[in-house]
Amino acid sequence: MLEKYTSNSVKETHNIGFQIAKLLNHNSIVALSGELGAGKTELIKGICAFFKVDDFVTSPTFTIINQYIGEDNSGEIIIYHLDLYRIKSTKELEEIGFSECIGDSNSIKLIEWSEKADYKLKEPDFAIKIFTDDIDENKRIIEIKKKI
Repeated sequence: MLEKYTSNSVKETHNIGFQIAKLLNHNSIVALSGELGAGKTELIKGICAFFKVDDFVTSPTFTIINQYIGEDNSGEIIIYHLDLYRIKSTKELEEIGFSECIGDSNSIKLIEWSEKADYKLKEPDFAIKIFTDDIDENKRIIEIKKKI
């Protein structure tokens, strides 16, 4: 199933993330792709807002993985936010504990630059591509493919 949304602002991108979060559960994997500055982290901020994450949500460009604690109807939930932009090989993925993180069935995994995970990433529950508009620099096209 493929859905398309248009965002004309950071706030709208947050709102789309908030709506996506309603569909996530304790074992969800969300793979995000899009060029630098497309809005991947902004969408993740919306997801984290839904789960009432108190931490300041930023892209873990240098740390690779951020862990947030949120809450849902069943209580506390762990959210892993991964940014694979600087990853150069699958060996590096193993060194950062990628398999363990992805294998954690009691957490939500949000992965920026997921294409760098190659074969190490099973089919995600949601594959999200964000495109910037060539004419309007604030406009984003967000394609969401949900695993059936």
